[in-house]
Amino acid sequence: MPGVRGPSDYSQEPPRHPCLKINAKEPFNAEPPRSALVSSYVTPVDLFYKRNHGPIPIVDDIERYCVSISGLVENPKELFMKDIRKWAILMFKLACITKVLEQVMYIVIICNRMLPKYNVTATLQCAGNRRTAMSNTRKVKGVGWDVSAIGNAVWGGAKLADVLELVGISKLTSSTQSGGKHVEFVSIDKCKEENGGPYKASIPLSQATNPDADVLLAYEMNGETLNRDHGYPLRVIVPGVIGARSVKWLDSISVITEECQGFFMQKDYKMFPPSVDWDNINWSTRRAQMDFPVQSVICSLEDVTAIKPGKIKVSGYAASGGGRGIERVDLSVDGGKTWMEASRYQKTGIPYITDDISSDKWAWVLFEATIDVTHSTEIVAKAVDIAANVQPERVEDIWNLRGILNTSWHRVQVRVGHSNM
Repeated sequence: MPGVRGPSDYSQEPPRHPCLKINAKEPFNAEPPRSALVSSYVTPVDLFYKRNHGPIPIVDDIERYCVSISGLVENPKELFMKDIRKWAILMFKLACITKVLEQVMYIVIICNRMLPKYNVTATLQCAGNRRTAMSNTRKVKGVGWDVSAIGNAVWGGAKLADVLELVGISKLTSSTQSGGKHVEFVSIDKCKEENGGPYKASIPLSQATNPDADVLLAYEMNGETLNRDHGYPLRVIVPGVIGARSVKWLDSISVITEECQGFFMQKDYKMFPPSVDWDNINWSTRRAQMDFPVQSVICSLEDVTAIKPGKIKVSGYAASGGGRGIERVDLSVDGGKTWMEASRYQKTGIPYITDDISSDKWAWVLFEATIDVTHSTEIVAKAVDIAANVQPERVEDIWNLRGILNTSWHRVQVRVGHSNM
C-alpha cells in the first residue's frame, strides 16, 4: 500500500503508559491494572489494552493511504482517508458560503448522505481475557492475560453499511447476486501465524450491511484520532464480538462467498471442550468464535488483598456479547453460598436500565456494592444478561486448550487483618 511501511523489528513502537503490565514485548501485548478499569466508564486511550500479532505498521503518507473495496461487488472502489473522514470538514467549509451560493447546500446534503460520521460506545474484549486463571487450572497456549484485556471506548467513524452501499450492496443484504455472503477485512499488519502475510478476519454480510449492528470503519477513539497502538489510521470495530474480528490498520475489504480462510478464523479463536488437546484437535469441527459470552470481574480488589474488618466497596465491570444488556450482577462474600445484588450503572448518576434509550447496548456495565467483611474469605461475582445467560461456576468446566472465553465466576481472596490499602 502506498505510504505504508512495516518495521522489520520492534524498535519503532510508540511510548506507552508506565503502569501497563507487559505480557509480551515482541509482539507488544499489555494491559492496565484492574483498578484502572473502574476509574471511568470510558477507558482512557493510554490505559486501553494493547493487542498485537506483529510489529505495528507505520503509515507515512496519510494523503496516499487508501482502502480498496472489491470482491463480489458491482462497483469496486478505492477509498482514501479524505473520502472517509473529511466530509465533516468539507461540509463546514461549504456551509460557510451557503449565503452566497444556494447550490452549495445541495452539495453539503449529498456529502452528508455519503458517509456520515457515527459515534458508537462499545467494549472490546480479547478472547483470551482471564487466560491466566484458566492456565492455572491446566496449561493453555497464548498470551497470559489477567482480567484487563478489555476496555470501553467511544469509536468514531463511518458505518460499514454506508460504505458497502457505495459499491452497490444495499442495507440489510445477506447475499449478493453473485454469491457474496461474507465481508473480509485485511490488515497492513504482518504476522508469523500467516507465514508473514497479513492479519485478516471476516463477518457475515448480513451483519456488515445492518445499520443497527453499528459496524464501523473507525478513525477516532474517544474523540481523538486513532493512535498507532489502536489501528491508525483506520480500523474496523465490530461491536459485541471478540476483539479478534475488529481488524486494525485496515488495508482492504472484500466481499467473498465463504468465511475468511485466514489463520485466526480457521485455526485459532475457536471454542473446544476440555477433552480436546493438541494431539486430537480438528479445527474444522468448530465454528469461528464471534459473540463473547456474559462476563464480570471484580476490579477494586486484588488477589490476595489484606483489609481491615468492616464495610468495603466492591466494584467491577460486566459485559455480554451481541448487544445483550446486563440484567443482574450478583456478589457473594462466602464463596458462593449466599448472594446479594450489586447496583449497575454506565453514566454516573444515571441508573442503568437494559434496552433503554439511555443505555449503550454495546458497552460494559459497571457495578458496585458495599459489603461487610468480618473474616478472611472469598468474594465472588457473577453476571446474568438479558437472555438469562449466566456465567459458569467452575473454570474447569470451560477449560480449552487455547484458553479463550474464561467467563467463570470471578473470585478474589481477601485476608482480614492489617490493611495494606
